Amino acid sequence: METHMFDRITIEPGKMNGQPCIRGLRLTVRRVLELVGQYRSREELRADYPDLEDEDIRQATAYAAAMLGDESVEIKTAS
Repeated sequence: METHMFDRITIEPGKMNGQPCIRGLRLTVRRVLELVGQYRSREELRADYPDLEDEDIRQATAYAAAMLGDESVEIKTAS
């Protein structure tokens, strides 16, 4: 099994309800994932969030993937 290093993901009990954040900022991993899905390009995303770096985004997505189990999820297929 591959070991991941998440040196940009921080968890502080008194900040953002203990949710994993990017480098101690008030920007949660969950929010970064939402933003990646909402913005058309990384350039647009960085224009609105200039403190967010490519490595932050990479680690946020890798962290989220590492937290997912190998569970099956039923998804309704299109008719």
